Amino acid sequence: MAAPVFEEFDPATDCDCPGCVHWRRVLPHSPGARTGRHPAAHRAVIVAAAASTALVAGHPAPALAGSHAPARPGVPAGDEPDTPQGGKAPLHGPSGASAAPGTARAVSRADIIKRAKVWVAAKVPYSMSAYWSDGYRQDCSGFVSMAWNLPSNEWTGSLGQYGVRITKDDLQPGDILLFHNLSDPQKGSHVVIFGGWTDYTRTYYTAYEQTRPHTRRQATPYAYWSNSDRYLAYRYKGLTGGAAGAQPDSAKPDSAKPGVPAGTPYPGRAHFGPGAKNKYVTQLGRMLVERGAGRHYATGPGPRWTAADRTATRAFQQAQGWRGRAADGLPGPLTWELLVTGRGRDVTTGAVVPPAPASHGVPGYPGRAMFRPGARNAYVTQLGRQLLKKGFGRHYTTGPGPRWGEADRRAVEAFQRAQGWRGGAADGHPGPETWRRLFS
Repeated sequence: MAAPVFEEFDPATDCDCPGCVHWRRVLPHSPGARTGRHPAAHRAVIVAAAASTALVAGHPAPALAGSHAPARPGVPAGDEPDTPQGGKAPLHGPSGASAAPGTARAVSRADIIKRAKVWVAAKVPYSMSAYWSDGYRQDCSGFVSMAWNLPSNEWTGSLGQYGVRITKDDLQPGDILLFHNLSDPQKGSHVVIFGGWTDYTRTYYTAYEQTRPHTRRQATPYAYWSNSDRYLAYRYKGLTGGAAGAQPDSAKPDSAKPGVPAGTPYPGRAHFGPGAKNKYVTQLGRMLVERGAGRHYATGPGPRWTAADRTATRAFQQAQGWRGRAADGLPGPLTWELLVTGRGRDVTTGAVVPPAPASHGVPGYPGRAMFRPGARNAYVTQLGRQLLKKGFGRHYTTGPGPRWGEADRRAVEAFQRAQGWRGGAADGHPGPETWRRLFS
């Protein structure tokens, strides 16, 4: 099969970002380390599609994106993820030589997320040609190859062979969402790691991904900002603890199982409850949000224990089928274990739905007062999510959330203009007719 055309571009030189400093120190084989330029600072290289040259022996070079639009924080540039990727390649060692080939090792869900967080913490710079000190390429597919502990750097065209297809309802932390554009790989191909649902609606999830300018962890609309209907869910074949995810022993309360797996050890009950204020309360809250209990938090989670933490913990415990003292809202060792490992059942029932108002004769419309500057309420979130569903979410870099902001106003304005409205009728503030059309 002929190697497709790809290009590499020469960005600004003399970069002093942490990634480049890291490269010059530990990766002498990197172009940036040898020349003092940015790791991705290759001169333009064009490989004709008719050529049979391989990127590495026996592996044709995949197609890469040939244009780089300016990236917007949190949203891929243009209509597609601005994440061109390198092809299938071996791991690279610090000496610059290819590392010896290995076999994929079994990993747990907790291991996958833990490995992903290492790159997030290091803010590994995005590059389709550079390799981090662990030997994995610094692009979206190299990031997943690293998190899954694969023996080589894969690309979106080959990652699927290491996993099994699953449905949206089966998604659990450590799975991936993959879009490989078979007809034109240079258009939008991308892959992210699923970190858990952010709330009970399952419209947003925590995504770990490698994109410009560096690795990030961010709430993302399902399945992605663009090409949402073309992403496929996969689960790593070498996953330990059962491919479908182990279910908890709901017959045993927390006190019956003191052991916890590798990861953050259970800190003890003294760290939770009235008056507690520490990092474990924050960690607990964030894990609960990822498992679907985020609706119980109006703000935060934060380090101070509140009634929201207890309600969210109780909701997670009840989702496991526990009752009575086993669902008292105080996290014991087993509750902590299920949250840390991503096991057990997510919180999917008992959703709190805001009362449905009716203003100006439009059912559900809460009135303009809910969308004034500085407003913060559930209707702002409801509006933003509906705008995303209707295809008007490009102005959101994060969220949507409960606080009314410029991104909300611009998204509403775009929707109004799509109705053919102009002037004051397209001011970005949702009136009753805007609401009726948006939710019809």
